[in-house]
Amino acid sequence: MEILKTINLCKSYGSAEVKVEALKNVNLSVKQGEFVAIVGASGSGKSSLLHLLGGVDQPTSGQVIIDGTELYTKSEEELALFRRRKIGFIFQSYNLIPVLSAEENVKLPMLLENKKVDEAYLEELLDILGLINRRHHLPSELSGGQQQRTAIGRALINKPSIILADEPTGNLDSKHSKEIVDLLTFSVKKYNQTLIMITHDLNIAQRADRVVKIEDGFLQQNEVSEE
Repeated sequence: MEILKTINLCKSYGSAEVKVEALKNVNLSVKQGEFVAIVGASGSGKSSLLHLLGGVDQPTSGQVIIDGTELYTKSEEELALFRRRKIGFIFQSYNLIPVLSAEENVKLPMLLENKKVDEAYLEELLDILGLINRRHHLPSELSGGQQQRTAIGRALINKPSIILADEPTGNLDSKHSKEIVDLLTFSVKKYNQTLIMITHDLNIAQRADRVVKIEDGFLQQNEVSEE
């Protein structure tokens, strides 16, 4: 079942002599439950694509359709609500609230919507993320890996259909990077979520169901073997 697709998606910055075309007629289809890795050199357009898929930037032209809903026909308020309910974002910078504990940071998206936290799911998440014994610690008291796990928990607490991850292991060593990818792949399989991840790490890309390469704003796609 297709959960996300783009139709002739374009993004440019500037105008006239200083115009930069970041994305050029990108057509991408992603199935529910699929893990797609996006790779490309710096400046190739991969972050621009991820931001458009998540509804955090406006395309110059084209469409992004998630679960049958065209994102850019919505008002800003409607789009913000859709993002919170359907999409989980994980970034290289953790963006945790320093005065909140790990548990409070994880619950933050639910609290912002005045929604009741599913305590059983929260406990399950904290257990999967290895944060049970660190739940009351502030971000400054957590290691880099623990902070990233907290950010992942925050992205997952709403049980989003799609998880968008922008270099989520960029600040971590190889051991912690593997742990983070293990956690994400476990979560998407268990809850039938879709994971779209930007990564420069070819070892991580090889774990994806499919690799999407961007070069000079153009999309190339390759299947990844499961060997």
